[in-house]
Amino acid sequence: MKYYVLFGPPGAGKGTHAGALAQKYNLKHLSTGELLRAEIAAGSPLGIQARDLIAAGNLVPDEVVEGMIEAAFDSIKDVDGFLLDGFPRTLPQAEALDRITAARNSEVTGVISIMIPDEEVFRRIARRAEIEGRADDASQATIAHRIETYHAQTEPLIEYYRNAGKYHEVNGYPGTIEEVRERVLTMVESI
Repeated sequence: MKYYVLFGPPGAGKGTHAGALAQKYNLKHLSTGELLRAEIAAGSPLGIQARDLIAAGNLVPDEVVEGMIEAAFDSIKDVDGFLLDGFPRTLPQAEALDRITAARNSEVTGVISIMIPDEEVFRRIARRAEIEGRADDASQATIAHRIETYHAQTEPLIEYYRNAGKYHEVNGYPGTIEEVRERVLTMVESI
């Protein structure tokens, strides 16, 4: 079983390119954002808690996200692996993912990092909020907080995965969606 992590700042294009990767390599795309939005839409206790945290630009507690990921690994069959989008976001989550994959006699196959500058993050998230009507992306203050959170809590994973020999970076800007997708697919072929 392969376990790939799609990595990069908010708005880098992880979700945009995940479908092509999942289809080409028979992977199940697991977006923690989509899993959480489904819980929010269902109005579950987890969804209500997550809604309030996300609206403030904060992260959902690790144990909740880890439980959703483990449940997906255990229940989804007929795939050659998983493509994680939005997890791990912190060093403790990366360590938890290592434990989760080790319990399945495996490990993270590779981390595909799509990098864009902060100014482009602002532009893309604001545009996405307009197009998709996503309230969690609507305010400039929330976007700024998400970028700060990314730099403080998620960027340290670059060194973590680089030290493990699993980090592979792709330039996500400039370029068209097709150009960046080709860079991503080429990178995965090299892993």
